[in-house]
Formats: sequence, C-alpha cells, structure tokens
Amino acid sequence: MARQGFSKASRLLSPSQYSKVFQKADYKLSTSALLMLGSKSTLSPRLGIVVAKKNVKSAVQRNRLKRIIRESFRLRQEDFDTIDLVVLVRQGLDKMNNHDVFIQINKLFDELINKLNRIK
Repeated sequence: MARQGFSKASRLLSPSQYSKVFQKADYKLSTSALLMLGSKSTLSPRLGIVVAKKNVKSAVQRNRLKRIIRESFRLRQEDFDTIDLVVLVRQGLDKMNNHDVFIQINKLFDELINKLNRIK
C-alpha cells in the first residue's frame, strides 16, 4: 500500500515552483468552479492550491476548500506519476457543500488521469 500522507515533499512551496507550472502548463483542465494546471516533473506528484480572497471572501471557507482539495489529492496521489499540479478556485465553489466540492475536484483528477494514461 502506498503512503497516504501529505508531507512537504507533496506540496509546491515556493513562488518559483508555482510559476514553473503557470508558465509551462502541459495540462489545463477546468470546471465552472475550478481550474487545474499540470506540469510534468521529475519529482513525486506535488500540489499547490490558490484560493484568492477576491473569489472566496471568508477565511473559514477558503480554509475549508483547501482542506478538501488536499484530502482529495492525498487519497489519489498514487494515481499520478511525476506531475506538479496547481488548483485555482473560482467564484462559486464556496457556495457548494463538501460532497459537491469532492465531486468537482475528483472529476478533474479523473480527466487528468485519463489524459496521462493516453500519453503512455
């Protein structure tokens, strides 16, 4: 069984790591409330989350959305090879309940996995 943690090695930490994904996004997937950018990497799968105060006013809601996205990634990270992901939250996601947010993020993860498997 693969590890299920979400350590620092599983996160994008510095602005330079984020900007590499923004500048060279190999994958771009979106729903009405989320945008996911992915870039090939040589390291294990890593995740970065951007929840702008402009899109989600309440700090409680921003933190709730980040927790849900992190948990979804943590449960599915063994499905990804070596990729850096940045998930950007758009307006409206904070109005959804936790179950609907999980559905939205898992829909994007499924699309990304399908794209990655087609390339192999």
